[in-house]
Amino acid sequence: MNNFEFAVPCLFGLEGIAGDELRRLNMENVRVENGRVLFSGSESALARANIGLRTGERVLMVLADFEAKTFEQLFQGVYQAELENIIPKDGAFPVKGHCLNSQLMSVPDCQAIVKKAASKRLGEKYGVSWLPETGAKYQLQFSMMNDRCVLYLDTTGPGLHKRGYRAIGNDAPLRETLAAAMVMLTKYRGRDFVWDPFCGSGTIPIEATMIAKNRAPGLRRRFAAEAFDWISTDIWQNARGEAMDKEFKGNYRILGSDNDPKCVSLAMANARKAGVADCIEFKDGDATKMSLPTDSGILICNPPYGQRMMEQQSAQRLYAALGRHLKFANGWKKYIITSEPEFEHYFGRRADKKRKLYNGMIKCDYYMFTDNTRKKK
Repeated sequence: MNNFEFAVPCLFGLEGIAGDELRRLNMENVRVENGRVLFSGSESALARANIGLRTGERVLMVLADFEAKTFEQLFQGVYQAELENIIPKDGAFPVKGHCLNSQLMSVPDCQAIVKKAASKRLGEKYGVSWLPETGAKYQLQFSMMNDRCVLYLDTTGPGLHKRGYRAIGNDAPLRETLAAAMVMLTKYRGRDFVWDPFCGSGTIPIEATMIAKNRAPGLRRRFAAEAFDWISTDIWQNARGEAMDKEFKGNYRILGSDNDPKCVSLAMANARKAGVADCIEFKDGDATKMSLPTDSGILICNPPYGQRMMEQQSAQRLYAALGRHLKFANGWKKYIITSEPEFEHYFGRRADKKRKLYNGMIKCDYYMFTDNTRKKK
């Protein structure tokens, strides 16, 4: 077994949660940084991280890390990387990346240099003047930040948020990784009643169910590294078998509701595709009017924001109506994400805690109302 260094990019605000996940997966040398989490491990760790991570965006293998203030430094840094240990003679190795706060700021120029250096290294090592690139895809990525380049190999392929259960979404889908983090921040363990009154395509109830069941989110999809010729298929089979052995069996009380019947139908279809339809009830309903499903539980939701599905004033009226409707729901803990900076004013109560999160590129706050003894302001 080899020992590699890995980086897991995350949505801002989720780094600590992803770090805790990796520790629970028994990864070595876990370090949390802004926008990413680092860890060390073997091919087995690579497979287990891809299959088991709920809040990371992808698993990248670190191939090189060096200063690059000039194109020559960039070329030499990539050329020195032992790419022949990773990319076979017929492997395809496209290049993509980004630049930030560096002297080298042209992404296309940096892409060309990285490709040229990688081609020269591989051509020399394999004794050929032309590389066919007809085999499996080995996606190279570079991050140019503060005059330092990190070269990666993407082991994931389509991002980890693409679990495989949601081919299409509603008009404002919530990324699965963020939905999972929202559920995990409630400390839900499968015992409470969970309700999402703005369920949309069903992402929060589905992620809550998978968390309750301890089902690995990547069980129903494939990963780029499964095509790498230096990773045995046994490693993937063992990782999937290990994940399946850790699943829980139980009866869970999870409800998703929405005032759009099309969203409810879509959510039901997605739950069936995820294999958790038997654990979730979906129904039509206006969140500001429908009766509470039980006396106590955990409410988790992503209501419409003014900048995406409704005008801001309409969203503010919705928040006020929701606050009035839930005013006496003292048995419920409430977790609500929104980009509205005055949400607490319209909702009618200050949150006991809030946390900055990003829904895509939208900066939001996750409002947590957990102390039901407090009075409304």
